[in-house]
Amino acid sequence: MTDQNIFMAISGFLRSFLGPLLGNDLTDIVMYGAGLLGVIIFIFTNAVVLVLMERKVAAFMQSRLGPNRVGPWGLLQTVADTLKLLVKEDYKPHKVDPWVWALGPVLLFVPAIGAYAVIPFDDQAVPVDLNIGIFYFIAISSLSTLPFLMAGWGSNNKYSLIGGMRSVAQMISYEVPLIFSLIGVIMLVGSLQMSAIVEAQHRIWFVFLQPVAFLIYVIAATAETNRTPFDLVECEGEIIAGPFTEYSGMRWAMFFLAEYANLVAVSAIATTLFLGGWQPLPLPGALGDLMAFIPGWAWFAGKTYFMIFLFMWFRWTFPRFRVDQLMAFGWKVLIPLSLANILVTGVGIYLYRMAIGG
Repeated sequence: MTDQNIFMAISGFLRSFLGPLLGNDLTDIVMYGAGLLGVIIFIFTNAVVLVLMERKVAAFMQSRLGPNRVGPWGLLQTVADTLKLLVKEDYKPHKVDPWVWALGPVLLFVPAIGAYAVIPFDDQAVPVDLNIGIFYFIAISSLSTLPFLMAGWGSNNKYSLIGGMRSVAQMISYEVPLIFSLIGVIMLVGSLQMSAIVEAQHRIWFVFLQPVAFLIYVIAATAETNRTPFDLVECEGEIIAGPFTEYSGMRWAMFFLAEYANLVAVSAIATTLFLGGWQPLPLPGALGDLMAFIPGWAWFAGKTYFMIFLFMWFRWTFPRFRVDQLMAFGWKVLIPLSLANILVTGVGIYLYRMAIGG
C-alpha cells in the first residue's frame, strides 16, 4: 500500500467511525482539532530533539563534545532542561503591562502553529491544501513580528523595548526579499498551491533552476527566525536579552520553542519549494528506480532536517552583523538581487515559450 493510500485509509476510517456519532460538521471539527493537537505535540517533541542537535552541531563546529553526561551520549540533557524550566518560578516584574506582557509568548505560537497547515508532508498528506498556500504561509508568518514588540513594550524595560523594535525592523525588512525569492518559483509553476509546486518538480528540483532565489531565501529565513548572524533581537553585549529579559521559566522557554517551530517551518517550506518536497532525487535509470522505493515522508523529513542542519551550521560559523550592516544588506543587496532574479526568470520563461512555439 502506498503512502497516499495509507493516509487516505486512516482519514476515511476515522470519518466513518466518528460520522454516525457526531455528524459531518462535528466530525470535521474533531478532525481539525486532532490535527492541531498533533502539530502541537510534534512541535514540543521536535524542539527537544533540535535543542540537542543544535548543541551537538555547535560542539562539532567548536571541536568539543557537547552534552555527554545526562543519559547515554547526553540524550536526556534536553529532557532534564525541560523539567527544570517547568518547575522554575514564574516571576512577574513590577510595573509591567500585565496583559501585553503575558500574551507576548502565547501569541507567538499562533503563526508558529498556523504555518504547518499548508505544508505537504507527503502526497495527499497536506492538512489543508489551499490553492493560495504560499500566500497563506506569508500572511500567517508575518504575524510573528507583533508578539516580539508586545513582549518588549509590555516588559517596561528599555533594553526589552530596543530588542522589540529591532525585531520589527529586522523581520519586516527581510520579509520583502523572502517573498520576492518565492515569486520565481511561482512564475515557473503558475500556481500558489504547495502540492502543485511539489508535483512540478518530478523532473528537476527548483533549486537548480532558481539557485539565486534559494540563496536569498536561506539568508532571509535566517533573519526571519532571528538566528545568528541576524540575532540582533537578543544581542547580549548591547541589550542584555532583548524582549526576553523580563521573562523566566516556561514563559521564557516559549519564545525559544516558537523559534524552533519556525525553524522547522521555514526548512519545510524550503524543502517544498526548492528541494522537491516528497519527490525522490530525480536520477535516471536503475538508481532513480531505487530512490523511488524510499517513502515520500522519509524524503521530506530528510530534506527538512538537512535544511535545519544548514541553518545551524550558519549559526555557529558566521559572526553577528551590526544593526546598520543588517539593514543595509537587506535593503541594498538582497532586495535588488531578488528583483533581478524575478526579471531574469521572466525573460527565461518568455524565451523558452518562444523556443517551443508557445
